[in-house]
Amino acid sequence: MSFSFVSVAGWIVDSFPIIRIVLISLMVLLALALIVVIMFQPSSSSGMGALTGTRDTFYSKDKSKSLESVMKKITVILGIIEGVLAILFFVTLFIYRGN
Repeated sequence: MSFSFVSVAGWIVDSFPIIRIVLISLMVLLALALIVVIMFQPSSSSGMGALTGTRDTFYSKDKSKSLESVMKKITVILGIIEGVLAILFFVTLFIYRGN
């Protein structure tokens, strides 16, 4: 007798191996996208202006609509999606154990 915490329809349980392949593929693609987005972000070298003699201006401080802030938002969004997909993957492993 098998004990299950979650009751799921049979056709869904039978499709879990395919769902896991799709989830892994999406996670790999998102990981590559996350790597590319992180690599293209400009480095934030705050405090280095004193060393080089440069000063912050009004335009350099207003970064709410700059490319840097957009890249940071994309990084956060991709990271959250990656985490949710990883949780879904392990939920499918928990529900379906290859029976």
